[in-house]
Parts: sequence; C-alpha cells; structure tokens
Amino acid sequence: MPRMIEARDLKKSYHRGGRELPVLRGVSCQIPDGAFAVIVGPSGSGKSTLLYLLGALDEPTAGEVLLDGRSLGGLSHRERDALRRNELGFIFQSFNLLPNLTAVDNVLVPQLPQGVSAGDRERAGELLAAVGLGDRLDHRPGQLSGGEQQRIAIVRALFRQPRYVLADEPTGELDSQRGAEVFEQLRGLQTVTGATVVVVTHDSRFLQPDDLIFEMADGRLVADEAALEGSV
Repeated sequence: MPRMIEARDLKKSYHRGGRELPVLRGVSCQIPDGAFAVIVGPSGSGKSTLLYLLGALDEPTAGEVLLDGRSLGGLSHRERDALRRNELGFIFQSFNLLPNLTAVDNVLVPQLPQGVSAGDRERAGELLAAVGLGDRLDHRPGQLSGGEQQRIAIVRALFRQPRYVLADEPTGELDSQRGAEVFEQLRGLQTVTGATVVVVTHDSRFLQPDDLIFEMADGRLVADEAALEGSV
C-alpha cells in the first residue's frame, strides 16, 4: 500500500450546553507521502480540527484516519504517543513553549525522553541561529516577541527531522517577510528529507502551484460541498 495520510468520512462534533455542535461533516482526503499539502479556509471552517485528527491529537466522532494503511483508531494510547513522538512534528498556533526554559531548551523538549547530548544542544543553537535567533538562545519565552516564539516552535518541530510535519497557522504571528521565510524553511525540509508537510493557513500569499490544496468551508471540503449542491 502506498505511504500516505488518509481521512475517511471524518466527522467531529462537540457537545455544549446540551447541544451538538458539528465541526467536521464528513471529510475524506488523501495526502501522498512527500506532498506539501495546505488546508485553507475561513475561521471556523474546521481546518485546525482536521489537522489535529490527522496528527492523532484528537479522535473523530465518526470516520477514521489511516497512516500508511494503519488506522489510528486501532492504536493504544502508548502507540499513539510513540507515533507522535517518533514520526510527527507539530507546530502549534499557540506555540506551547515552556515559560521557564530557554529557547534552546524549548527546542530540545521532545528529545528529553532519549536524553540530550552536547551535539543536540549545538544543533539546536545552529537551527535557531538559522532563523535569526542566534542572539536569543538563552532567552525565555516571556522575553521574546510572538514572532520569535513562533520561530522557536518551528525549530522544535523540525529538530528531529520527522516524517510528517503538521503546522497550525505557523505564520499567524509573523510579518510577510518572516512568513515567507517560514514557508521556505518548511519547503526546504520537504525537499531535502522527503517529509510530508501539512499546513493550515488562512493566508494564500504563500501558496505555490505544486501544492496540494484542500479548501474547507462549513466543516466540508469545498469540492465535496459543490458535489452535494450539484446533486440537489
């Protein structure tokens, strides 16, 4: 079976105040191994929810996600943790940096279970310098701007060269120049390592013709929505 991320009729709902709030309404898609995929759409369309399901950070109400033919729903909690630790790199919109750690130490957090070597620390510093943070290595998140924190989160996700990189609005706190640099770094990773990259964004300025683009609206892929309207 070809290596890919596959979503099959994903549905996701939340219960609030006795009401069921559907967020995803039956999303199916395939992201081939090595693709640079971009999920676009307005706020509230379900982009981030879909990304979190693809990355085994949440579970669907119905449907399933398959990674290289393996159903994520069939994995134990330990297996899901190992998958996220060993094969997936996440760039969160909220950064998820630890406030008491320096920039270098925040990059190395995912490495802690295996132990951190002097070489790891040196490489973390080099990667931070490559994104313009060479003079911020010993700074803590509270001493940094939102854009600087975002770049630390990006370096942390790329540090272990994961097979899959999932990014939730990675340019949300950056200006146009830094945003373009982020996409350039992600594309460079995809080209050099063959990683599969999936990016959620509302900003179409950074898209390229070869990108695999999924447009969402109201919890569905736009192509699916158009097919539904055509069948009425």
